[in-house]
Amino acid sequence: MYRRDDDDATHSHQFTQMEGLVVGKGITISDLKGTLELMAKRVLGDKRRIRFRPSYFQFTEPSVEVDVSCHICDGKGCSTCKHTGWIEILGAGMVHPAVLEMAGYSSDDNLTGFAFGLGIERVALLKYGIEDIRLLYQNDLRFLKQFERFE
Repeated sequence: MYRRDDDDATHSHQFTQMEGLVVGKGITISDLKGTLELMAKRVLGDKRRIRFRPSYFQFTEPSVEVDVSCHICDGKGCSTCKHTGWIEILGAGMVHPAVLEMAGYSSDDNLTGFAFGLGIERVALLKYGIEDIRLLYQNDLRFLKQFERFE
């Protein structure tokens, strides 16, 4: 992904995004919340706190942003989290019915779903305790060799 953004410790004008989409009968926002909480806990550990904030995304309604407690200060506030104690890791929401219709589903199908987009580099920051996202892009082998490579 590319976006107009000033690079700092937690932002980059380029990043890798993983997206998820679930569509079926009876899918609710509780399913979305449970899925994202479980994913965050499994990847980042049980000690990490998670919060959901209302937001706006064009193809979902309602929409949320998901934040995780800062890995540097444990939520107390520091320069990495801009003294908020939180770092945003993804945006998500319930798939808008018009999107399902544009995909060829009828409202008679009674389908609902949720979608999310997760910034991989932000998750790496939180998982490995990296203080500055820019380190991931500097191609410094001394820094990069500390991470195991799986092939």
